[in-house]
Amino acid sequence: MHLEFSGELWFWRGPAPWHFVTVPEEECGELAATSSYVTYGWGMIPVAARIGATEWATSLWPKDGGYIVPVKAGVRRAEGLELGDVVTVGLDVGA
Repeated sequence: MHLEFSGELWFWRGPAPWHFVTVPEEECGELAATSSYVTYGWGMIPVAARIGATEWATSLWPKDGGYIVPVKAGVRRAEGLELGDVVTVGLDVGA
C-alpha cells in the first residue's frame, strides 16, 4: 500500500523527544485495516518513508486512534525542515 499526504512537522517534548508528522484521519482508516497484516507489535506499522528526496525506514506509531510518522534529525537536516513546516510524506506500508 502506498500513501501520500501533507502535514505539519511538530515536536513532542517527552523523555525521548522526537519530531513527527500526523497521518490524516482519512489515511488512518486504511492503515488500521492493514495493520494486523504488517504490524510487529504494539500497533507499530513498518514503512518506507519519503520527504522530498530523502527516504528512510521507520515505523508509524499509534497515537490517539491514529498514527504519527517519526522524522529523524538526519531527514530534517537533509531537507532543511523546521518546526511547523508543512511537508508531503510518502509511505510504502510493510516495507
